[in-house]
Amino acid sequence: QVELVESGGGLVQPGGSLRLSCAASGSIVAATAMGWYRQAPEKERELIASISSGYRKTYADAVKGRFTISRVNAKRTVYLQMNSLKPEDTAVYYCKAEGLGLWGQGTQVIVSS
Repeated sequence: QVELVESGGGLVQPGGSLRLSCAASGSIVAATAMGWYRQAPEKERELIASISSGYRKTYADAVKGRFTISRVNAKRTVYLQMNSLKPEDTAVYYCKAEGLGLWGQGTQVIVSS
């Protein structure tokens, strides 16, 4: 059974950076698109970045230019580099194996001074 495990969340000051990781237990994720989503309190979960199996990347307007998604298939890991963080980036961040409909458990990011 394939599982996704996110890590790297935490508390950071505005303007700071974090790198989230999403590690997969199975190699099948290399063949599917991967997405990073976030859900802020009392808001809907939203897709913020995705990367296809062919490394094509897309970003939501809210994070474009600040966040970078990447993947290293040999490590079965997808990353989200988050720079210039803002308080409105505070949320639980989830990764998803799009082709499998599989979610990780989430990692909390809090941007606050």
